[in-house]
Amino acid sequence: MTTPLNRRTFIKTATAGAALASVALPKTLAALADASPSRLPRWRGFNLLEKFITSIENSPFRESDFAWMAEWGFNFARLPMSYRCWSDPKDWRRMDERVLKEIDDAIAFGRRYGVHVCLCFHRAPGYSVDASLAEPFNLWTDAEALEATAYQWKQFAARYRDIPNSALSFDLVNEPGIKDPKTQALIDDATYLRVAAALVAAIREESPNRLIIADGLFWGNIPVPALARLGIAQSTRGYLPMEVTHWKASWVEGSDRWPQPSWPFAITPEAVEQERQQLESLRQAFSENPIVAKHLAKPDVVREWNRARLESQLIRPWKDLEAMGVGVHVGEFGAYNQTPHKVTLSWMRDALRSWKEARWGWALWNFRGPFGVLDSERSDVNYETFRGHKLDREMLELLRES
Repeated sequence: MTTPLNRRTFIKTATAGAALASVALPKTLAALADASPSRLPRWRGFNLLEKFITSIENSPFRESDFAWMAEWGFNFARLPMSYRCWSDPKDWRRMDERVLKEIDDAIAFGRRYGVHVCLCFHRAPGYSVDASLAEPFNLWTDAEALEATAYQWKQFAARYRDIPNSALSFDLVNEPGIKDPKTQALIDDATYLRVAAALVAAIREESPNRLIIADGLFWGNIPVPALARLGIAQSTRGYLPMEVTHWKASWVEGSDRWPQPSWPFAITPEAVEQERQQLESLRQAFSENPIVAKHLAKPDVVREWNRARLESQLIRPWKDLEAMGVGVHVGEFGAYNQTPHKVTLSWMRDALRSWKEARWGWALWNFRGPFGVLDSERSDVNYETFRGHKLDREMLELLRES
């Protein structure tokens, strides 16, 4: 069982780290903006991966990350986390207090530096897009998995009930995609509503006004009007086209055989036909979703990905959701380090312009690492040395101006 995080704990954490105390915080970050599910601030920032996949890392979050984000003018940190960092599927009611205190620290760092923190279950009991580790139950079909996920969110809600929405939000489950790994059936609107409603109810038992976000369906790409009745915001993605953002990514089968990306990106006639077939499949799979029905009735499949295509596919459907009173944020976007840097920045510039015009915030995946501004290990970047790290200054400045 977790305990509420009290003011004394935050003060103790926030006064630690004397080496970072001299960081000058921008005046715009002196106070975090108010947030509501119908109108999210235009938060801009990064995903921090210390508790992303337990086989890779389960480390404390770094205060320096929050300090540097604030120094550069950013105000948002999404923490995609695996429940296995603090718990076990065989004993999911037990939660490791040592690990939970590291999450406490991250929230305290956010409050100290004016960075909103969004906690996300990247791996919830019974579901993750990371297929490298199988779950013993299924969040979308098994009662125990739903009970476990609701229980864990309820503990977080109780622990942080006194933290304002300006400082903290909850993102229920990262990128709902496949309902049944055996059949590859997609999660539909009705299934998602049933699960999300149970999780929202569990959270609100302990924290009635907590700001809650739900990722879109089809790995964050499809808005879900059925969830609007829950009074929660939604999170979209910025990874299209995958041929540009995930070229030669080892975890994407076949990406090593894709043509070298460019921006704009030309699509072969064969690929156009494949896209048309996929969009028709989506139209059938999400037949009860009015936004999908509207935008895929006559799918816009052209032979080039460009800014107009980004507007058509990444912006307009989500604007329809926003018109229903649902706040929108881009929870993840980015391009892997094998995509040429010039292409990455050209694509990123168009995406960022579109989101800025839409008045939506965003979070780059990631901060440090192959998608990020620090230590990305690209072969075609002249890095700047920054406090022991390799900084992609050109990408950073593009993000700062966006």
